[in-house]
Amino acid sequence: MPVAKYNARDCFFEIEDFLNPGTWTAFRTATAGSGEGGINTFSLSHEYEATDTTTFGSNGRSETQNMQEGKALNLEGLRLKDPATGALDPAMALAEAQAARLGADSLTGFRFAAPGDSTWEVWADATFQLGDQGGGNNDQVTWSVTITRSGPSTTAAKP
Repeated sequence: MPVAKYNARDCFFEIEDFLNPGTWTAFRTATAGSGEGGINTFSLSHEYEATDTTTFGSNGRSETQNMQEGKALNLEGLRLKDPATGALDPAMALAEAQAARLGADSLTGFRFAAPGDSTWEVWADATFQLGDQGGGNNDQVTWSVTITRSGPSTTAAKP
């Protein structure tokens, strides 16, 4: 089968419930979670630290080697809240609670997948840091979180 483009809105993102390890809650997108989607943008970033390995034998040409690789994923969208109860969307509530935890408790699981993937990319340990929330006179309230991987990525079968 030839490769094809796919919609960002059809990707899947889940946070592990730190109170119930092994229980995953989906962030609402176009096809994941339940009800109206709140997440409307994501970006996966890579960060590298390299070391200079240039020697006299390099003949004036710079040489480097990657020594460290980091990954972070940013989710942005609209803040979802039940108008009757005041309860936040379950995944957003977990992310906000996780962002307030410190030290070793600040780590929990996160996983994501593209449409059609049979496996999740799993960050067994990740930190959550909230971004700006708000809006103007005629706006819906925005919401964002940055998830940063701590340690290696793994994979898991996706049902």
